[in-house]
Amino acid sequence: MCGFSGVLSRVDWSSMAEQLLSAMSQSIAHRGPDDHGIWFDPQAGIGLAHTRLAIVDLSPAGHQPMLSTNGRYVIAFNGEIYNHLTLREQLNSSDTWRGHSDTETLLAGFSVWGIEQTIARSVGMFAFAVWDKQLQILTLGRDRAGEKPLYYGWQDEVFLFGSELKALKVHPGFKKELNHDALALFLRHNYIPAPHSIYKDIHKLAPGTLLRLSLKNPQPTITNYWSAAQKAVAGSAASFKGDAVELVDELERLAKAAIAQQMIADVPLGAFLSGGIDSSTVVALMQAQSSQPVRTFSIGFHEEKYNEAKYAKAVAEHLGTQHTELYISTAEALDVIPKLSTLYDEPFSDSSQIPTFLVSELAKQGVTVALSGDAGDELFCGYNRYTMTAKLWGKINRIPLSVRKGTAMVMKQIAPAHWDKFASLLPVLKQYAQFGSKVHKGAYVLASASVNEAYRRLISHHDAPYSLLMMKGQEPGIFMDEHVAGLAQLDEVNRMMAMDFMSYLPDDILVKVDRAAMGVSLETRVPFLDHRLIEFAWTIPLAMKLRDGQSKWPLRQLLYRYVPQPLIERPKMGFAIPLHEWLRGPLQPWAEVLLNEQRLHQEGIFNPQAVRSMWVQHGQGKGNFSALLWNILMFQAWWEVQ
Repeated sequence: MCGFSGVLSRVDWSSMAEQLLSAMSQSIAHRGPDDHGIWFDPQAGIGLAHTRLAIVDLSPAGHQPMLSTNGRYVIAFNGEIYNHLTLREQLNSSDTWRGHSDTETLLAGFSVWGIEQTIARSVGMFAFAVWDKQLQILTLGRDRAGEKPLYYGWQDEVFLFGSELKALKVHPGFKKELNHDALALFLRHNYIPAPHSIYKDIHKLAPGTLLRLSLKNPQPTITNYWSAAQKAVAGSAASFKGDAVELVDELERLAKAAIAQQMIADVPLGAFLSGGIDSSTVVALMQAQSSQPVRTFSIGFHEEKYNEAKYAKAVAEHLGTQHTELYISTAEALDVIPKLSTLYDEPFSDSSQIPTFLVSELAKQGVTVALSGDAGDELFCGYNRYTMTAKLWGKINRIPLSVRKGTAMVMKQIAPAHWDKFASLLPVLKQYAQFGSKVHKGAYVLASASVNEAYRRLISHHDAPYSLLMMKGQEPGIFMDEHVAGLAQLDEVNRMMAMDFMSYLPDDILVKVDRAAMGVSLETRVPFLDHRLIEFAWTIPLAMKLRDGQSKWPLRQLLYRYVPQPLIERPKMGFAIPLHEWLRGPLQPWAEVLLNEQRLHQEGIFNPQAVRSMWVQHGQGKGNFSALLWNILMFQAWWEVQ
């Protein structure tokens, strides 16, 4: 795992190239503290900078930026190509290898097959920049699911690109002009969906795409080498025909193969373990293929309804892993908050960023690589919104919309905290964490005229984000607006899963994990995002993903082959923190400073009356606005350090 950045300029910058490229690399040194390198071609106006976290081939032969043996290509690469040894066999050019890094394998592939064909043959997670010295063309690429980040954009005469915005901002020509429409999207979702970024004229490269440009043709051309939407539709049309046993057998074969490839490293390797279905499946298949106890890591909270550590410990003991757990105090968790605005160098407010950073910090003490169970929900129908739609929408839709809206209004008039108190009195409801928030989400669904509207509301923290802003504009269409037509052939539930896979997963979940882990120089790998496993998952009929009243049925059946069912079956918790309580308690003074009315007036970004009203009502217990307030607070904390 590494970080890279670069500059392609229409104007001469030779006098500052070495110093600038070194500074850009240093700004993201946390992504790769083991080695730094720069490369500059003054005639072409192109420069690359790289910072390396050595995982495979720890020798100097893995140094980047790296030139191909024929001298045509120069690459700066971040990620892992898990099948690169297979690619080497296909290339049949062992006499030319200088080392055994996957970066060198890619360059050899580019020389033989071309860039796009090499990437199509590759299995892995990656982002890269390649300069073709012969054609004078820059190519940027990003992996199929979006595990590795890549920003880019023109700033007047200079094209900038890099793994994180920090590197782009080092350039003296970077404008730092706020993108208000992206801010509106952030308030809606708690993340900024690709291709937008918080800065005007700076974009995120979408997963599964290649970008090409040159000084002769400076308008970027973006093409898909792999399309999640197309694969989802194709998979649904060619659904798996075998029986349940054959399905689980094939899932096990593919998952074990992906995990075996991702366990290859020249440094210590382990896994995150929450005790849930996804992470337990990954760890079980790791341990089944390891001669030594796998290193596993989990954190716990003393607040029982947020604590998953005891479940992780039970699974670890059953599997025989070398398990490390750490219980986090409120004070230790709160100590992370000042770091968030620099870890996530554009506004980001998924509050599970805090425990994700803490478990990454814990894992880094023992390993350099950690496998994660992310993407199980999006691929195997794990979120409550999927099961709710599948089970209830047909019944809900029979009730007149006016009646549903009235009922929903009553449900939302009762604050989530009061619903939580009510649930605590009933044993059947007591087991559900954040019951009040679930009731309010159910109310949004109840008041929706269609499944698409229900989904839009479920993924939105605020339906009218510009009402919170002083600047008015036209909010860009949210992700589903742009892609729902291409997914029209899918049923409602599969369409939601596909849209979550294309936006929520890469722009929230994977951003959260990448920045938290790379903040402590820890590489994370996600076996469920092996594209062969992704494509198989989309062939599984919905009736087999939601079966016998259970979500993620195939994954559960696979896991039961290794872990007894009683150790796994419990209500879904997620990686939650007691944000509502913290904002009314220990975080109140910090939040009050950031939400001070005079400050809001002076900054001129947020509507002071709207924000203060929400903040006061939250403090008085008249409503739970913790999610939306956290969005605003994370922006304010980020804005403070710009």
